[in-house]
Amino acid sequence: MDVALVTVGDELLAGETENTNATWLAKRLSGAGARVTRILTVPDDESVIADAVQRYRTAFDAVVVTGGIGGTPDDVTKAAVARAFDRDLVVPEDVRDHLEAKAERFATDNPELVDRYEMELDLDAWAAIPEGGEPLLTDESFAAGCVVDGVYVLPGIPEELRAMFATVADDFGGDRTIETIHTPAPEGAVVTQITEARERFGVAVGSYPRKADTPGRVTVTGDDPDAVRAATDWLRERIETVD
Repeated sequence: MDVALVTVGDELLAGETENTNATWLAKRLSGAGARVTRILTVPDDESVIADAVQRYRTAFDAVVVTGGIGGTPDDVTKAAVARAFDRDLVVPEDVRDHLEAKAERFATDNPELVDRYEMELDLDAWAAIPEGGEPLLTDESFAAGCVVDGVYVLPGIPEELRAMFATVADDFGGDRTIETIHTPAPEGAVVTQITEARERFGVAVGSYPRKADTPGRVTVTGDDPDAVRAATDWLRERIETVD
């Protein structure tokens, strides 16, 4: 299963916010056996988001889009996804009712916040999804996410993202297997072994340099678990390793 990630936010491109969502999702998807082959960060620009989604939705088995699904003026992601599919944004009555009840509970539990900031809640923006999409709702998020023909639209706030991803995690999988070897050896010392392992076992092997307080890594990746295991065992016999 080939997956593309599209993370939305001017703050990501400006370096004001670290893109932890992309790292977290890539680890979860790879761990499930899927293969992440694109990670793209785009601004809060409806046309740019729509163009990326339109291109990726036909090129990949699934696209995960994160960020910009709330009710503020710069939250244009759901409108962009609707545009990519040439569909309208709609407000399902049951989703709006769910969010309205949630907002009422929030107001009851936090009257000082509501009064102090004179909060105006745009329930229609929170509840809106592209026509024909499946809404995604969690306790952690006010805004509804959605799934539209293999495109998964999730929040940008990390805690909300992780909770909503959990509701669709079973949709992602595959035969991709990854094994990791930790080694104190510098990258230049394992080139011969890596090259031979690739040719001998038909797997992908990558090496990543050691840092000040952590060893280097050699990763073995492939669609055949037996080949990955055999290559890993073969490399462990020829590369100095650490636990």
